[in-house]
Amino acid sequence: MSHTRYEPARQRLQRSELAVPGSQPGMFPKALESNADYVFLDLEDAVAPGDKEQARHNVIAALLEHDWRERSKTVSVRINGIDTHYMYRDVVDVVEQAGHRLDTILIPKVGVPADVYLVDALLSQIEESKHIPHRIGIDVLIETALGMANVEAIAQSSRRLEAMHFGVADYAASCRARTVNIGGLNPDYPGDQWHAALSRMVVACRAYGLRPIDGPFGDFKDPDGFSAAARRGAALGIEGKWAIHPSQIALANEVFTPPSREVERARRILDALDEAAREGRGAAQLDGRMIDAASARMAQNVVDTAQAIGGRRT
Repeated sequence: MSHTRYEPARQRLQRSELAVPGSQPGMFPKALESNADYVFLDLEDAVAPGDKEQARHNVIAALLEHDWRERSKTVSVRINGIDTHYMYRDVVDVVEQAGHRLDTILIPKVGVPADVYLVDALLSQIEESKHIPHRIGIDVLIETALGMANVEAIAQSSRRLEAMHFGVADYAASCRARTVNIGGLNPDYPGDQWHAALSRMVVACRAYGLRPIDGPFGDFKDPDGFSAAARRGAALGIEGKWAIHPSQIALANEVFTPPSREVERARRILDALDEAAREGRGAAQLDGRMIDAASARMAQNVVDTAQAIGGRRT
């Protein structure tokens, strides 16, 4: 292992991430009652320009009125982009009035580290001014060619940074990719055209201690397509996926929850290697296969995830 190591960000369960438009407060109680691990109240793309101010008021009220943490939810607000005149009021109004009830800020269309620095500086000042008792985290959306080109630098941009999300729709538009739907596959491409981008984002996240999260799958009437996309992400190391419709929550939770047989095998690997270590051996055999220290690290990841899920209150 290198002597250089970046400690993991605060760990949160983030298998399913429900997007809720800030302009539709009637959806807030349903989001609260859902089985989503993470809910973000959206002030950006899901809100029309004429509704931005009212949506901001709605989101502040939702943070103050509902106890999201009591329902084992991470609650976030997706602000408008820093290239808009909505952004500064999103941060100032939401955090000044309800920052003590907020877990993270989700910044869209991050292109360079300075984009994150701007929000970080605002949060630091507001937290100090309003005596907010905890440090609000930052998640970022990597959804432009510029953001992907700078993803490694962005991953190191702030100690508040916890997760990166892949915004496939805007990324496709930024790259001028031909695609059939949000998060879907183009049959003209021999495989998954999002694989390279997701893989690069995952590596940046894991190198610098962040959580990689996959973004939306637009056709909520295609559960098989959603699950297939989620499984491809999970195979790369993705920890969770957006749900743009409540029907996608259970699908995401299922894919990103390790099967019981996988958890049991992981525990057997750890037990077998513990026994080998006591006997002075660095490797062992289990079910006819060699296992070693790398096997232990992979198995520990599975066990840790299972324990986090088991500790979640519903």
